Amino acid sequence: MAGSGRMITADRPLVFRAMTLDDLPVIVELERAIYPQPWSEGIFIDELSRHDRIYVVAEADGEIVAFGGLMVVHDDAHVTTLAVRPEARHRGLGSRLMLQLIQAGLERGTRNLTLEVRSTNIGAQRLYEKFDMAAVGLRKHYYRDDDAVIMWVTDIDRPEYAERLREIAAGVEEAS
Repeated sequence: MAGSGRMITADRPLVFRAMTLDDLPVIVELERAIYPQPWSEGIFIDELSRHDRIYVVAEADGEIVAFGGLMVVHDDAHVTTLAVRPEARHRGLGSRLMLQLIQAGLERGTRNLTLEVRSTNIGAQRLYEKFDMAAVGLRKHYYRDDDAVIMWVTDIDRPEYAERLREIAAGVEEAS
């Protein structure tokens, strides 16, 4: 996999920015390294061309260490993907990326947040639960080799949820 594999630390500040077509070779390589059914370059090209999609990358020293995507449908934000380099996990990157995606969704007027996550990916489910997302259903065989847990949180535009996001952000900053 491309990248140095160096640890993400306070002396390597994160920069969040919009994903571009120039990022796709690294993104596709990362997809292949992480997911059993990775998205193709063509899927990402299509996603980046849509006005109702938001894709963000996190960089440390110019190296992409994480990325995520959001689909906006009326007042719902749907997390389409979230990936963190394996060597950069457990350092708050997933939380930081979720904060970026939620903020982007709120700026577009969304009120609710949803996603599907592998039923076997307990770590990701715990991350989403931190954002008050709750399992509300199961999509059988959503992935070829696994079911998907459907998770939702509503009213993300309310002051109480803004406070929850501040708490999460403070916790992530404190831990880094």
